[in-house]
Amino acid sequence: MQDQLAAVYLETIRTRVLNQRGGFVGQAGGGYRPDATAWAVVALQALAQGAGFLQAARASLADQQQADGRVTLSPQHPDTFWPTPLAIFAWHQAPEYRQAQARASHFLLATTGVHWQRGSEVTPFEHDPALKGWPWIANTHSWVEPTALAVMALQITGYGEHERVKEGVRLLLDRQLPGGGWNYGNTKVFGQELLPFPESTGMALNALRGVVSQGQVRKSLDFLQARLQEVRTPLALSWGLMGLASWGEEPAGALGWIGECLEKQKRFGPYDTASLSLLLVASRARQGLESVFRN
Repeated sequence: MQDQLAAVYLETIRTRVLNQRGGFVGQAGGGYRPDATAWAVVALQALAQGAGFLQAARASLADQQQADGRVTLSPQHPDTFWPTPLAIFAWHQAPEYRQAQARASHFLLATTGVHWQRGSEVTPFEHDPALKGWPWIANTHSWVEPTALAVMALQITGYGEHERVKEGVRLLLDRQLPGGGWNYGNTKVFGQELLPFPESTGMALNALRGVVSQGQVRKSLDFLQARLQEVRTPLALSWGLMGLASWGEEPAGALGWIGECLEKQKRFGPYDTASLSLLLVASRARQGLESVFRN
């Protein structure tokens, strides 16, 4: 099954190369996307395939890196720095991009969302707004997914014990829903507990692997074990599976579920490059995303 998934992926990803810039497009016929490029690099590296694409793709991310280390969605929108952790992933196994990776890591360590101390006033939400994580874009509040990605990127570059990373871990625990799982970053609004998302939960579990006890995330693991029985969309399934795998709880049917997800393209059309790449990575990340970077 793994070989079949790899063959399908490689056949498709070759149609997504943007030759004139060396990166990858989000969709066939679309424009360059740094997130698509970064995830394609991670997937190809996991397969030990596509060496001819890897150097050019990594170079395209370095070309887009700004002086302060950030990697943005486009040069015209410097506030959209959420692809920075993804570029760190893509450069991780390439010694020639060690300096670019270091600049990106230093940018993340120096960057935070907008935060404030909770006062005596009544607020509609219940999470702690003083805890500092990372936002999607500049001058906005920190949320679960960009914080989880930043924590993972800084962990693989040796900053796991940095206070910024430790506070990011505290933020993720604070945003975990009482019933288990995570969503974009709120727990209760006007006293009503919100619903968890498989993709947000999977990202958070990958970031928390090895730094908190299993008991602290048990309800979240149970949520994914139940929810993934029926989820067959690429982001939710891939991150959900990696979330379980990072804690040694990958379901026995994981590869078959990924195949079922890919089959849905016949009905709904081709997935974007980042989603396809994540599905491939999930098929190889048998101990979570971090294990891919050890291969």
